[in-house]
Amino acid sequence: MKVHEVNSTTVTEFLILGFPTLNDYKLFFFPVFLLMYSMTICENLLIILLVSTSQRLRSPMYFFLGHLALSDIILVTIIVPKMLDVIVKEGTTMPFVGCFTQSYIHGGVVGAQCFLLTAMSYDRYLAICRPLHYISIMSVKLRYILVLLSWGLSFMLISITLVLVCGLDFCGPNVINHFFCDLAPVLELSCSDTTGMAIEMIVLSIPIVLLPFLLVIISYVYIFITIFRISSTAGRQKTFSTCSSHFLVVSTYYGSMLIIYMVPYRGHSVPANKFITLLYIVLTPLLNPVIYSLKNQEIQSSMIIYWIACRKKRAL
Repeated sequence: MKVHEVNSTTVTEFLILGFPTLNDYKLFFFPVFLLMYSMTICENLLIILLVSTSQRLRSPMYFFLGHLALSDIILVTIIVPKMLDVIVKEGTTMPFVGCFTQSYIHGGVVGAQCFLLTAMSYDRYLAICRPLHYISIMSVKLRYILVLLSWGLSFMLISITLVLVCGLDFCGPNVINHFFCDLAPVLELSCSDTTGMAIEMIVLSIPIVLLPFLLVIISYVYIFITIFRISSTAGRQKTFSTCSSHFLVVSTYYGSMLIIYMVPYRGHSVPANKFITLLYIVLTPLLNPVIYSLKNQEIQSSMIIYWIACRKKRAL
């Protein structure tokens, strides 16, 4: 470990352990995670490409989906490549500044995803519960405002945590028992009193995680009430199919979020914490495009049209 005195801070790098119990199986897990990462990037880039170019995907829902795909790409890119390095080397170091940069971007993107999912649930609420006013309310201006607020508000709130963390002292040890610089295990290494930071994290999770989650719940309560009032079974199924993909993504994403950030870090074991974190960092971004494409005829049709257009260009 390098030692350098900077504002009473002696730790200049952290050792990230990754998955010590799985080191003997790294030849299996490395290609698996590399394949998942590659597929995640390709799938989400395809979603962004389709949303940007297809005339069929001009509705607000797909506009938000494009930004959700972008956030998934950023999330996996700031974490998975370094995680692969950790797996190969059975633990590796990360500079102090790099560690907190990763933690800051991770927190900002996670918050942006919470707000984007909330905006998408509001969009589904308007489309199902107030269809006659949907176009007038969900205007182009409003959708841009919601997206800008999702990104800007999230990174602004996370900046508060970053400022407070930069005021802490880290004088050893410097070993992080995780596969990336998650804030909770990093704070356990601080020599300073982190009680205030722990309270701040819980308070900050209210506007970033809990409040958006409650708004999603409220939206879906009204959506389900509206669906149940539809007389025909076919009508109920057709209406529910328009929001089933989003509902499944929200359930998976917020489920892991609430367990990770609303329960104190010491409230669950380290292996369980890593596994749950893997769900929303690695698995969820991989499955999101699949979930949205599986039963969505508009996305499927856009893919077919794009594939045919590419074939024609190659033929020429």
